[in-house]
Amino acid sequence: MNYQQYLIRDPQICGGELVIKGTRVTLRTILASLAEGATIDEILKDFPTVTEPAVRAVIAFAATSAEED
Repeated sequence: MNYQQYLIRDPQICGGELVIKGTRVTLRTILASLAEGATIDEILKDFPTVTEPAVRAVIAFAATSAEED
């Protein structure tokens, strides 16, 4: 998956944290929700500006990052 089309880091948005493009929802927020047991559908309800492909991009990014470490 090309997660780069869904994620952006901009110093003007959320202090430069990685966020889903077009939102102020951080990667950390999505991963924390998943870690707490939230489903993708629950995340989409909690964050209406986020799309399912964007949540999947967050997961792909986290998996890729874990492989690199």
